[in-house]
Amino acid sequence: MKAIVRSPGDSYSAAISEQAPRPVINVSLARRQHAEYCAALREAGVQLLALPPDESHPDACFVQDTAVPFGDLAVVCRFGVDSRQGEQHEVQRMLQKWVRVAEIRPPATLEGGDVLILGSRIYVGLSPRTNRAGYAQLRDLLEQEGAAVDALKVPEGLHLLTGCTYLGRGVLLVTDVYADYPEFVGLDLIHVPAGEAYAANVLAVGDSVVAPAGYPHTMSAIKDRGFKVLQVPLSEFAKADGGATCLALPF
Repeated sequence: MKAIVRSPGDSYSAAISEQAPRPVINVSLARRQHAEYCAALREAGVQLLALPPDESHPDACFVQDTAVPFGDLAVVCRFGVDSRQGEQHEVQRMLQKWVRVAEIRPPATLEGGDVLILGSRIYVGLSPRTNRAGYAQLRDLLEQEGAAVDALKVPEGLHLLTGCTYLGRGVLLVTDVYADYPEFVGLDLIHVPAGEAYAANVLAVGDSVVAPAGYPHTMSAIKDRGFKVLQVPLSEFAKADGGATCLALPF
C-alpha cells in the first residue's frame, strides 16, 4: 500500500478550527508528531509519498480530504470551504502517476473525511463540508466501479469519520451518535466511550491500526479484536479538528 502525506508548513498555525476559544497550535510540535505518525505508517508497511508543505494552504497536511481512492480510481474532491480550494491539485498530479483520476465538479462539494469505505459498501456523510450533489457525483462514479454507495446524515462533528472508522474484518469504531444506525447492523461495533471520542478516528492498515495516544479503553478493545495498535501523539492536529485518518491518503 502507498499513502500520500504532507508535513504541516509554518502556515499550519492558521488552520481552520471549529473550537472556541481557538487553540494555539504549536507548529514545531506538530511537525514532530507528523514525523512519528509517518514512522508508524512505515512500521505498518506503507510506502509513503511525501509532498512538500503548502504554505498557501494552512490545512494542506490533511491530505485525506483531497481525494477518495477506490480500486484503481481516485476521485479528486472539491472542498466545502473556499480557503482549502487548491490543496487537491498537487495531490492529483501525484495520484495520476499511479491510478485513474476523476473529479468532483461544482456546485458539488465532497471531502474525503466524509467517506466511509467498508469493502464495496460506501457511505457518504452529508455534513457542513459535503453536500448532496457531492454524494451523487461520487455515487455515479463509484457505482461504475462496482461499489454500492449510500448517504448518511452527519448529526455532529466535522466529518462522518470524526465519529466512526472501519478497521476491517467487520469491525467498526463508533461514538454513541452512530451506535444505533441501522446501516451498521451486523457489524462488530466497538463503542468508543464519551471521554475518548477523539479515538473514534483511527487509520487501519492491514492488521495494524494507527491511533491517537492516550485513549486506553478504546485501544484495549481494538487489541482484543486482534489488531496491532500503533499509538502516536496527535494533540496539535486535534486542535484543528484533524485525526489519524486525516493525515494520510492511502491507495
